[in-house]
Amino acid sequence: MTSQTTPAKPGQESGEPKTPGSGNGLQAGLKNRHLSMIAIGGVIGAGLFVGSGAGIAAAGPAILISYALVGLMVVFVMRMLGEMAAARPSSGSFSAYADQALGRWAGFSIGWLYWFFWVVVLAVEATAGATILEGWVPAVPQWAWALIVMVVLTATNLVSVGSYGEFEFWFAGIKVVAIGAFVLVGLLAVFGLLPGSDHPGSGLAHLTDSGGFFPEGPGAILTGILMVVFSFMGSEIVTLAAGESADPQRAVSKATNSVIWRIAVFYLGSIFVVLTLLPWNDPSITEEGSYVAALNSIGIPHAGQVMDVIVLTAVLSCLNSGLYTASRMAFSLGERGDAPRAFARVNKGGVPQTAILSSVVFGFVAVFFNYRWPDSVFQFLLNSSGAVALFVWLVICFTQLRMRGMILREQPEKLVVRMWLFPYLTWATIAMISFVLVYMLTDEAGREQVLLSLLVAALVVATALVRDALRRKARKAAGPAPESRR
Repeated sequence: MTSQTTPAKPGQESGEPKTPGSGNGLQAGLKNRHLSMIAIGGVIGAGLFVGSGAGIAAAGPAILISYALVGLMVVFVMRMLGEMAAARPSSGSFSAYADQALGRWAGFSIGWLYWFFWVVVLAVEATAGATILEGWVPAVPQWAWALIVMVVLTATNLVSVGSYGEFEFWFAGIKVVAIGAFVLVGLLAVFGLLPGSDHPGSGLAHLTDSGGFFPEGPGAILTGILMVVFSFMGSEIVTLAAGESADPQRAVSKATNSVIWRIAVFYLGSIFVVLTLLPWNDPSITEEGSYVAALNSIGIPHAGQVMDVIVLTAVLSCLNSGLYTASRMAFSLGERGDAPRAFARVNKGGVPQTAILSSVVFGFVAVFFNYRWPDSVFQFLLNSSGAVALFVWLVICFTQLRMRGMILREQPEKLVVRMWLFPYLTWATIAMISFVLVYMLTDEAGREQVLLSLLVAALVVATALVRDALRRKARKAAGPAPESRR
């Protein structure tokens, strides 16, 4: 099977996806509307709905600056990734590009770390969804709900990439409509323009009337960054999915160009509404959740139940995308010989069946750990994957530094998306991400995540280097081959 990341054969560009429908690779089953909604919904995780209250309580209104800084970092990273993905669409995305630009060890390492991250996310989201469903139907135990949710979404992913896209289109659509409505209705209530609202319409007063804009001091902005940074993970999914669309270059360009307004509306917009509807230190923000508390302040009936539906949708969306993402990364690793070759085989529907099932099996194992040893084994899994998002963003930055020159030399006409102020903004982003990682070491919870994630990363990198050394030794012993793989 031809690899997407091997040197190009005559007539085939390096990194170019297989011909759709050829029967020996992934199929172009994602429509433009699927990719548009995946791009929009990719930045909206359940963490935005569930975890934002803790960030507000820690930093007050200054949490807006925390969201803005992390959002800016994500915009830069997505711009870099978009530059590479538009030029060389690949199901392995940044892992495949790291393979080409930094070396085989880099693609292997970041690919497996990313797969590990999403497998753990599967367990987290399955448990979160099961908790909500058990509250609605107590007769079915939580473990059974987790099983049902995982089985249904696995079946969906196994049918075809189009069925994944269709499910994600509606899941993401519900999230987008819900947040859009929340922002619109909330702003009307803030300025006293919402008919029948219980809210006094206090305008922007709540941003400063409880201890000022920095009630916990400017340093709380950094604490807020640590609390919100991981809710942005998932923005890069569209670059993996683009490889299974008819026009990946257009899809990536569109998604990259729209990431600024998506973050501005969905993150900054919705948190701004919460902070202007309620004082930041209102106990209901942490007790009920920031969005439920905001809806209650307006007088929306059954706000808790409404948010349960929206959060469940976000959880199912994250599960659906997590399974898709993990399986496509495993597929790409299999194609490059960095995972079992079976991972690179596709069924008649054009989906990597073995890669999907293998990812689900590890997800089920992690779910079992969550039920059996939630405070020991599963907590270790959580912490050891906690900083992987930042590692991925760092690798994207370093890869883009080298890939820009490679694209200009080999395919200059493909450079349709360009990183701004290259290379200065790329280095600035590297500095920002590195600062966050270093600052995490000063935080008690963050320190454990960084150290355990670094330990796991070191083990994976060591494995990659040993594999490379053994391969070089084997090639040297075998003598020159008619056509070597790399």
